[in-house]
Amino acid sequence: MKIAIALGLLVGASFVHAADTFDAAAAFGARPSANDVRIAPDGKHISYLTPMAGRGTVLFTVGLETGDKPRAALLSKGAPDRLSGCAWLADDRLVCRIYGIYKNSSYLGMRDSTELIAVDMDSRNLKSLSSLNQSTSNVHLSSGLNVLSDSIIDWQPDQSGALLMARAYFADSVTGSLVGSADHGLGVDEVDTRTLAITHLERPDPAAFDYISDGHGTVRIKGTFVTEGDGSRSVRISKLRYLYRLPGSREWKLLGYYDEGTGDGFRPLAVDGQKNIVYGVKHKDGRRAIYSISLDGSLNEQLVYARPDVDVSRLFRIGRDERVVGAEYDTDGTHTEFFDDGIRKMLASLHKALPGTMLRLIDSTSDGNQMILFSSGDTNSGEYYLFDQPAHKLRPLLLSREPLNGVKLAIQKPISYPARDGVQIPAYLTLPAGHQDLKGLPAIVLPHGGPSARDVQGFNWLVQFFANRGFAVIQPEFRGSAGFGDAWFEHNGFQSWQVAINDVLDAGHWLVSQGVDPGKLGVVGWSYGGYAALQSAVVDSTTFKAVIAIAPVTDLEELKAQNYDHHSKALDDLLASGPYLREGSPQQHASAIKVPVLMFHGTFDINVSVNQSRHLADRLKAAGNPCELVIFDGLDHELEDSAARTQMLRRSDEFLRQAFGLPAQ
Repeated sequence: MKIAIALGLLVGASFVHAADTFDAAAAFGARPSANDVRIAPDGKHISYLTPMAGRGTVLFTVGLETGDKPRAALLSKGAPDRLSGCAWLADDRLVCRIYGIYKNSSYLGMRDSTELIAVDMDSRNLKSLSSLNQSTSNVHLSSGLNVLSDSIIDWQPDQSGALLMARAYFADSVTGSLVGSADHGLGVDEVDTRTLAITHLERPDPAAFDYISDGHGTVRIKGTFVTEGDGSRSVRISKLRYLYRLPGSREWKLLGYYDEGTGDGFRPLAVDGQKNIVYGVKHKDGRRAIYSISLDGSLNEQLVYARPDVDVSRLFRIGRDERVVGAEYDTDGTHTEFFDDGIRKMLASLHKALPGTMLRLIDSTSDGNQMILFSSGDTNSGEYYLFDQPAHKLRPLLLSREPLNGVKLAIQKPISYPARDGVQIPAYLTLPAGHQDLKGLPAIVLPHGGPSARDVQGFNWLVQFFANRGFAVIQPEFRGSAGFGDAWFEHNGFQSWQVAINDVLDAGHWLVSQGVDPGKLGVVGWSYGGYAALQSAVVDSTTFKAVIAIAPVTDLEELKAQNYDHHSKALDDLLASGPYLREGSPQQHASAIKVPVLMFHGTFDINVSVNQSRHLADRLKAAGNPCELVIFDGLDHELEDSAARTQMLRRSDEFLRQAFGLPAQ
């Protein structure tokens, strides 16, 4: 199948920057100019999100054939409400997610909430779909629950404008309306998004945390918490119970258990009603793999896909019914093993039409004839395409990052380097454009966040900014990273911080062995990466000559105290208890840090409190160590503000040049 590519962008202009006018900090720090591009079920319109000045976001819709200008359907100012994602529910109607962080009297002084809303593409008939909207948030907060439990579990492709939603009910809420019920727990409702008429499908269950449908209106799986206690007081444990239904039955049967802490057992992800199976994740030979279990009563289990080198823990789905057609895994990039021969052949042809890029199938029409694709790579900041499957034609739609159009990006290469115990650590190395080796270059070690995460090959605005400014960047997949199996995970990068931090330091040692000037070597990280940057300077005060930490954890015991306010079982499991909490905290050893430190933090960060940075800054200054802390008022963990990110990049570049004795540019 030969793919033809049509010329011309539907929206956006193509331009090339003059070298003497290009502002790298502003261009790389800008939020994506187009994001979350979706296509209407009938294929006549697309929608996309684009940033306003500051923190705001606008939802635009535009006709594909009419030639009309894009029309704003919805906007949020981002303070505090943020428009974080939209999708078409019908040919003329969309559902959007609004995320916000609000002040209250909790330990952090803040709480987050998510509200689902529906709106016509002409911006009319705006309706809130969530159990509790902002006007009843006091009830929500006093209940100690999170409106994130409200979620869409079925887009009902056979209907127009109605959804199946898992919705939280609260005994102290207002009864007799969309926003309340005398029941308590998580249930399932069919909600008409145009009228807010409700049909109750699953009675609220206080123990329930998840429901999975077959994509066509039938709930087949329920997940429930498991508790232990004497009846007067129950404590939730890490084990989860999953139940299922036979076709046409309302009776729940036991499917099995999954342990959040150890990963033992089967965790359901999606149901295929036609095959009458549930896909899910289970461990095989120390790595996560995709299995299926029959829902006919036999519970027959089959291995669907596994790899000997990395975890396979995500499904690839298409269409409004979210049909499973493949499994995803990460090696040198994100890859998909397709179960559907037609999809496999189609994407193989598309790769030939767009060589050297990674393709993602984002959305499709009801009939599957029109698809939205996203093409990107390490040297490609991203572009959205419309693929007409019957005509075999690709049509460029939108650039993901217009300010970077025409900017030469650096090549990112997968490598490995030896740790001090001889283990080869996988990593990605990015050299400034035009450079073939590391000799004489200033360099940065950039550990990822998480720590239960990993890097993948592809565009990274932080990496590309530093490469554009002349720095080599290495991204180590230190032990404690996720995706490489249980043995590599090492009880995560907090509990086994010594191993993780040594791997980060050894990345720096390898750079020097390859010709990097040891006086021009720094470490930069965000979140856990910021923690790793700081703790590496505690362990070894000579390897890195400068530390930049963005929204960093600086004290593990303080993070655990923050968790009591969040009631997060996952964070409890991540940190656990032991002497390593104090031993592995930069705050407790601030006097050991002998190099300049630059930190950035938002005051509305509920992942890691801004006090973590404030307390470390105070201790560093008391110890006589140079430290600068930049506070962004009203921003959260991601610093979702183009101006703030621009300021952060510009100051980081200045800081590193000063620390390394490099001339300003």
